[in-house]
Amino acid sequence: MSRIIKLIVISSILGAQLMGVSMAQASDPMIGDPIAGEAKSKLVCSACHGPDGTGSPGPVFPKLAGQHAEYIIKQITELRASSKDPKTALRIDPLMSMQAGLLSDQDILDVAAFFSSNPVKEGIMSEDKALVKRGEDLYRGGDLARSIPACTACHSPSGLGNGPAKYPVIAGQQAAYTSKQMLNFRNNIRKNDINRVMRDIAERLSDADIKALAAYMQGIKP
Repeated sequence: MSRIIKLIVISSILGAQLMGVSMAQASDPMIGDPIAGEAKSKLVCSACHGPDGTGSPGPVFPKLAGQHAEYIIKQITELRASSKDPKTALRIDPLMSMQAGLLSDQDILDVAAFFSSNPVKEGIMSEDKALVKRGEDLYRGGDLARSIPACTACHSPSGLGNGPAKYPVIAGQQAAYTSKQMLNFRNNIRKNDINRVMRDIAERLSDADIKALAAYMQGIKP
């Protein structure tokens, strides 16, 4: 039985466990509690994202440690919505939509508070120097001829993004995950970018551009 199938099998019992954690918690319902979030993340998140959000051996699972709480809340909320109505989903993922469907509003706030409270974990820069250089040039300078803006405009030179604007931290992120998300934006599979910003940019990126950008972002030291 594969790892993902195992996760699917056990998901049916996680809802009751999460309810127990939520009932034991006494925080303001509009404020995330990182302590409660840590307990909840162990039930739902740690198998793929690691116990502290620094990732797991699977390169397609994103690192969440140090990610902006605002961004995490937006993503989980929209993934949860897709579990209820896939036809109108802005973002859908076979595994994450199901997991997010187990979480209440408070659970989401708590999990986001926990992961955002942990430090960003540095990634490993690719040894392909030409690939990294191409990615760095696109990330920092864009490509005026193709109307591709520099990634720094939203994600900052350090790759730490902008929390209030819900632009994510991409420094150190798994290259395989970043590539997959950019392809999903390009192919209009993922639609939850604000004002179509990511889809409009991704449509102008080649496969080689995406590979280079993902490799460079993975190696950015926050």
